[in-house]
Amino acid sequence: MRGFSKLSPQVLLSAMAFSKHKVFEGKLNLNIIGIRAANTRSNTFNDLICVLYQQNGEWQLKQFKATTDAGLYWRKHPMNIDGTAVLMPGQHLGLWRLGYHQGKYKALVQNKPVLVLRDNDKNAELETDETQAELQLGYFGINCHRASAHTESKRVDKWSAGCQVLANPDDFNEFINLCEQSAERYGNAFSYTLLEQNQLKESKENAD
Repeated sequence: MRGFSKLSPQVLLSAMAFSKHKVFEGKLNLNIIGIRAANTRSNTFNDLICVLYQQNGEWQLKQFKATTDAGLYWRKHPMNIDGTAVLMPGQHLGLWRLGYHQGKYKALVQNKPVLVLRDNDKNAELETDETQAELQLGYFGINCHRASAHTESKRVDKWSAGCQVLANPDDFNEFINLCEQSAERYGNAFSYTLLEQNQLKESKENAD
């Protein structure tokens, strides 16, 4: 996977601890963790969405190719007059619940207000500097869904206007199945932690 090697549970646990984020323990109590790649000009699925959880007392990790930011089309043609939504890094407690994306298929849909940065430069570069752009808190339809229903998508394009989107439909089906199993035990609410790629490096250097 370009930009990321295969991660281990310990790498993510260390990054979560280093960033002082809550880690959910217990069988199938899901830690949904996005990792935004350092290359923010990309229109490809160069990020990760990971699911970290315990099973039979052992930490398990699923790692899926994804995007955590909008595709090039929506960067250049924002659907919101204030600019394209860029989900802010950090831990968003109770952000999602199981529902239907655009009323079409089961996905994780926004359940609580969330903080986004509005990128209104209308260029290929993703704006991530909060001192250079407007921040907004609210309901913006920041969901977690898939791209194509039929095959793995290579380019983001219109698949995301700020949502967290998995590239491969089979990966997404596996992801939603885990969410359904977790909801049976812990209820229909899912937290999401968005890390930046450099946070993995910093936590590793700190551990060394």
